[in-house]
Amino acid sequence: MDLHIYIDADACPVREETYKVARRHGIPVTVVSNSFLRVPREPLINFIAVSDSFDAADDYIAERANAQSIIITSDILLAERCLKVNAVILAPNGKSFTKDSIGGAIATRAIMADLRAGAEMPTIGGPPPFTQKDRSNFLEKLHVSLEKLKRLNS
Repeated sequence: MDLHIYIDADACPVREETYKVARRHGIPVTVVSNSFLRVPREPLINFIAVSDSFDAADDYIAERANAQSIIITSDILLAERCLKVNAVILAPNGKSFTKDSIGGAIATRAIMADLRAGAEMPTIGGPPPFTQKDRSNFLEKLHVSLEKLKRLNS
């Protein structure tokens, strides 16, 4: 098994950063989306367009994820699926999803969905704006994660 990075690309703000780190490490990247995205024409970078059916991109990634994969996603349910096969999961802000943290993330997601569904409640906003600090955290975590996986493989 070889190291591989998968990007759940719809609304992913760190694609370019991922390409940069992947080039430096010589690791292939697969960008998965249900709509066309422009990606660099390079041997290490591959774009996969999936159908627009619900969870098609998630299914594609989850079916290929393994202990040699790094998955870039904000999708908590995709993270949970990929953790089951010991993949490394990074959110675009650099936060790692782990087997220890995923349960709390799923519970928070459910609570927020319930709050948003309440008709009497004031509007509850989404996640905080993406910042330069988030971008820096992501770059650092991706580099460290790749180094760790490379050491485990040598």
